[in-house]
Amino acid sequence: MPVFKAPLRDMRFILDEVFQASELWARLPALAEQVDRDTVDAILEEAAKFNENVVFPLNRSGDEEGATFNNGVVTTPAGFKDAFKQYGEGGWIGLGADPRWGGQGMPKMVTVMTEEILFGANPSFALYPLLGIGAALSMSQHAGDELNERYLPKIYSGEWSGTMCLTEPHAGTDLGIIKTKAIPQADGSYEISGTKIFITGGEHDLTSNIIHLVLAKLPDAPAGSKGISLFLVPKFLVNDDGSVGARNAVSAGNIEHKMGIKASATCVMNFDGAKGWLVGEVNKGLAAMFVMMNYERLSMGLQGIGASEVAYQNAAAYAKDRIQGRSATGAKQPEKAADSILVHADVRRMLLKVRAHNEAGRCFAMYVSKYLDLAKYSTDDDEKAAAANIVALMTPVAKAFLTDKAFDACVEAQQVFGGHGYVREWGMEQLVRDTRIAQIYEGANGIQALDLVGRKLVSNHGAFINTYLAEVRALVAATEQDAALTGFAQATAEAANDIASAAEWILSVARTQPNEISGASVDFLHAFGLLCYAHMWLLMAQAAGKQQGAFYADKLVVARFFFARLLPELKARVSALKAGSDMMMALEASSF
Repeated sequence: MPVFKAPLRDMRFILDEVFQASELWARLPALAEQVDRDTVDAILEEAAKFNENVVFPLNRSGDEEGATFNNGVVTTPAGFKDAFKQYGEGGWIGLGADPRWGGQGMPKMVTVMTEEILFGANPSFALYPLLGIGAALSMSQHAGDELNERYLPKIYSGEWSGTMCLTEPHAGTDLGIIKTKAIPQADGSYEISGTKIFITGGEHDLTSNIIHLVLAKLPDAPAGSKGISLFLVPKFLVNDDGSVGARNAVSAGNIEHKMGIKASATCVMNFDGAKGWLVGEVNKGLAAMFVMMNYERLSMGLQGIGASEVAYQNAAAYAKDRIQGRSATGAKQPEKAADSILVHADVRRMLLKVRAHNEAGRCFAMYVSKYLDLAKYSTDDDEKAAAANIVALMTPVAKAFLTDKAFDACVEAQQVFGGHGYVREWGMEQLVRDTRIAQIYEGANGIQALDLVGRKLVSNHGAFINTYLAEVRALVAATEQDAALTGFAQATAEAANDIASAAEWILSVARTQPNEISGASVDFLHAFGLLCYAHMWLLMAQAAGKQQGAFYADKLVVARFFFARLLPELKARVSALKAGSDMMMALEASSF
């Protein structure tokens, strides 16, 4: 049976020693009195306890039972309803929410850790509260006070939940061609009609109401994405006193039968003249929804890290216990019939590859969270704007690179088990199945790569990239004279130069050869992601080098593995993208 322990030691190292979070919070007035280290320690300890003891034990049983559908009613697996109730009552859903609506106002640098723990414990369960958090975040920034006062406290308390309803059967990423209609009514509401698919938590038995955020078009809306509006459509109408009233004309038509996350209900939702209310401005719905989408994209990165952390913990434990063969340098356990497989260099290669990803990815998620907090809480307008730019640049990387590497990590960890990794007993095959979706939903990773190259590189002529490269090079300059860090710093500097070269090449060909944006995008995202990891490893090595003890020594060993064995992929990616896209486009469509 699989095991899971929240990686609190590593989280505290990144929070306290790499990013000095307490110093950051102290200089931000909105956070100075809201958060302190004692509070954060208590939150982390309770998050670990709840998820390890309540949520994680439901992961395998939830996968085996799955969510079920019967005549429009969705039933979640045994134990989910009680666990969700405890989760809401514990204040976890509102942990990072505005206190005006019943939240606790914790910064993203705190909630990024609790979300990773939750996803590590049970990704199917995690999706139910996190979709509500995302919906509430979008509402808090775009809805009026009347809607927010009526709905947000109930979402943050866990009494109600939320969804986002974008995709339609004929329209995936291209939301401009959606067909769902919104007809204005005399009372200021709208009549919403249409079908949405792939709606996570669209129907379930965990809460007394479900609040759908639905993209739709008014009859006179402009064509394309400029004509999309956002509407709040509750499963049950809400009475003036805040109680749940009559059933609205919204229902689940079915649930999907999926490869993984089987305990998460993925629904087809039918809106048959349902009553809804406008969120934000008419025809500005996509911008409002992207508040939620961008939140979810970082969360998908955390889903990946959570899964690969569980995979590493179990694979490392298995490798220590499994005996097979002898060490190439002589028996290490002569009293046994064979040595543990941990004596084999290739097994260590797999484990170190997973661990190097986990620790860099966790640090990168905290890095993005720091800038999210600065963009939200800084009192310096220039700092806020600069932070927002970094967040914009890094959001597709956080979603796509972290989940691509996490899936690879889960497969590597599964491989450590050999044939045992392919059977249910050890839990590895579920991790692989569950993690695969993270590369697909909330904007498939190829789309994230297009966003990075098309919008974040080409559209602003490399400004975002150049700003980030300046930050990386400043760290290199601060560390390259330290004998213990020189090699890491030089490798990071070279990686930064390679990314600058790749960016310049893309910019030079994008206007005259538009296919190069798509052709180069995935390779550029992976190369850029590796630079981000190098940056994170240099930060972690800098912090670890100042301390004594096994934890810090191990950190430097894993750093050396990353720079020597994983970072070289960056050069191959840059070389591949510079080969151009002509050979991709040369084959006639009829030949596929």
